[in-house]
Formats: sequence, C-alpha cells, structure tokens
Amino acid sequence: MSNLELDPPETLCADEPAAQGIEVIEPRDVPLGGPRAMPVRRTLPSRQRSLVGAWCFLDHYGPDDVSATGGMRVPPHPHTGLQTVSWLFTGEIEHRDSAGHRATVRPGELNLMTAGRGINHSEYSTPGTTTLHGVQLWTALPGPFRSAPPGFERYVPPAMALPGADGGRAGELRVFLGALHGSASPVRTYTALLGAEAVLDAGNAAVLEVAEQFEHAILADGGALEVDGTALGEAHLAFLAPGRGRIRLANPGPRPVRAVILGGPPFPEEITMWWNFVGRSHEEVAAFREAWNGQLVGRGPADDGEPFGPVVELTGGEAALPAPPLPNVRLRPRPRAHGIQGTVEKEASMTLQESERQSGKTEFVHADQRHRYEVHVGGVVAGFTQYREKEGGSVYAFDHTEVADGYSGMGLASKLVTYALDDVRAAGRRIRPYCPYVRAFIKRHPDYADLVEDGFVMDEG
Repeated sequence: MSNLELDPPETLCADEPAAQGIEVIEPRDVPLGGPRAMPVRRTLPSRQRSLVGAWCFLDHYGPDDVSATGGMRVPPHPHTGLQTVSWLFTGEIEHRDSAGHRATVRPGELNLMTAGRGINHSEYSTPGTTTLHGVQLWTALPGPFRSAPPGFERYVPPAMALPGADGGRAGELRVFLGALHGSASPVRTYTALLGAEAVLDAGNAAVLEVAEQFEHAILADGGALEVDGTALGEAHLAFLAPGRGRIRLANPGPRPVRAVILGGPPFPEEITMWWNFVGRSHEEVAAFREAWNGQLVGRGPADDGEPFGPVVELTGGEAALPAPPLPNVRLRPRPRAHGIQGTVEKEASMTLQESERQSGKTEFVHADQRHRYEVHVGGVVAGFTQYREKEGGSVYAFDHTEVADGYSGMGLASKLVTYALDDVRAAGRRIRPYCPYVRAFIKRHPDYADLVEDGFVMDEG
C-alpha cells in the first residue's frame, strides 16, 4: 500500500520508554486518496514511536463499505528499503508489481513484497469485494539487505487453537511471520520478526509466551481488548518494551475481538522514511524521489532507465503516482530505539545473535527466484551470494557475497559459497566468479576451479 498523502508530514518520532511498561498509541485518520477515498487509521509512525522492532508502518482500515468509498484504488507507486506485509480480515485485493508478480490477497493469507533496491506495484480491491477490512504493514530492511533484489512471497498460516488462561480454548491464532505458541512461519525475513493474528472469544483471556528480547505491539480490532490489564480502544496500539516473557490478552466484551501481534528486537539503525521510501539520509530519499519521477517522464539514469522496474500495467486509466514535493526542511532520521546506541547497541545486537545461535539452526538454501543462495540463522537471512543467469541458465555469474553485521566470525560466508558451488556442480552448471570473495575462495580451494567457465580470467577484477 502506498502512503497517498499529497503533503506527507515529516514526523520526528521519539521512541522513549513506555510509561509503566505499556504505552498506548492512538491512531490518526488518513484518507487513502481524495475526499471520497477509503479512510485508514495509522499508528506507525506516530509522534510517540517510529518503530517496533523493524516494523515501521501500520495502517488499519475497515470494515469499509466499498460501495460508499470505492474501496482500495492505489495506482502504481514505488518503494525502496522495506518489505510490505498485507494481511486482510475481509475482502480481496489484486496486487501487481514490477518484478512480474500478480496475486489476489485474501483473508488469512500473508502476502509479503520485498522492495529492496526498488519496485513499483498497484493495489485494487476486486470487483466482487463489498467490505474491505485489514491491516497494511511495512518493515525496514537492515543496512546489508536494503538493496536486496525485489521479491514476493505468499503463505497461508494454519489456524490453531489459542490456549486460554484457564487452560481451555480462548480463540484462534494464526502466525504469519516468526514463531509463537509452537506455530512457526516458513517465510524468511531479514531481521527477527513476529507477526500474528489472535481472535479471542467473548469473555476469554490468553497468555502468550513471547521472546523477552523483543519489543511488542498489540493492535485492537473489533471490540474491547485488554493487554496486561490496560484497556485499548478500537484501532489503538499498545507498545510493550523488551523484558517481558509473557503477555496477557483479555476480551471482556460480549463478542469476539481481534488482536494483531507484532514484535522484533529493537532496530539498531536510524532510518529516514518519507512517503514510500525508507533510506538513511535526506540525500538518499531525495535521490529515490528524483529517480521515480524521472522514470515516469522517461529520463531515468543513463545506466538504468527503470530503477524501480517497468511501471506495472495501469488499471482503469489511472496514471502512476508521482512522488510529491519534498518538505521545505531537511528530512531528519528517526531515532533508534531508546537506549540502543554506541556500546549498548553493540551489546544488544550480540545478545540477539547469541540467542539465535543457541535457539535456531543454520540453514543454507537456493533462493532461485531471487537468484541467490542464502544462509539463515534462527529463521533470519544472515547472508547471501547472488548471481545472474547466463547462457540460458547453464552459467551462473556470481557478482556479490554479503554477510550481515553481527554474524561475522561464524564462518558463514565460506560455508555459504561451499554450499552454492556444490549445488552448481550437482546441477552440471559452470560459473563466472566476478565476486571478489568467490574468486578468492576458489583460489584457496582449487578443487572448485573446474567449475570456472573456460576463458574466464581469474586475475581480473
């Protein structure tokens, strides 16, 4: 989903400690387009808080009468440096993006789009949708992966019984990202994340066992909801600082109520977020804006005329959305989580990595849709080596290998390249090692030299 505000405010958020451990964020109403457009209620970012873990944007909408508002009509628009998470309660949305993905977003089905270095997409409610209700979320990509190739993943989490505080059944739980109550999502993320939907039956309560190192946020939908004894209004968001191993949700009302549960370790980087771009500085965001608007009028950079991919097919004659003018003041970075800076930041990051090393296994996978091999630690993408297909796919041209900060000293790059080259050999392919790391690895391990394509000069940069 796009941020369609024509004059998006430059909101400086001040992630301070939550009062008494729980901070309640009230939503602000934002029209998704013109005066007759579908309204949304936004709690992230807010003046109180910019991030919950890597979660940096939360819009809650509906139940919306599509006949009155026209539903969701979002023409092609760009994104960078983030992942979008679409999660519906009611209705359907048609998604199209410049990486070639087309999908129908349905209730209870996760649709995750990775913008990475740049993508554009459109979103329209389907003709058969009469009521639209759901949430749209973004997560900020950490530094090493914010220029990752664009991608798209879909996952349908199973519904499982939510154990009640009294030992009985309290409702239903779906975990679409991360793990909770023995249910784990297979979708890979670039930071540790939790995303889940819990529907509590009337008059019931549940206690969730959660990761103590995570920040958490609970969004109320459809009725009365209490979070550790604090009452939330409709579309209000409760923020809970790290240090809690349990969260109690209670529904004192006469009908079921929904809670959207988000979490993640404090994000250690400052981000500069404006309109649909997540960057690290005013200059970077301004360059994103200039590149997108330039692409729309056919004057993209000389070496890449379509930095956001080709503009997706237009629907209903509506033109792609140009980026609005920048504010007259310099964009300021959003502060990192309170208390996470300098040595403390490093210690917090290492605490997370140690936890993942102990509790999560290391996996190597061929993410062929993203044209790369990845290493996952505790369900998080910790590194990758990427390639381009040549000669009809018979040759892999490796051009970049990277391991995220905090995962150094584990030997992951060497193990990852070993896994990749073994897979290349098993498939009968050859390689062009443009990547300096892969080239140096082969020089250290000459038993892989036979994989190098004839005529490739190993000493060239």
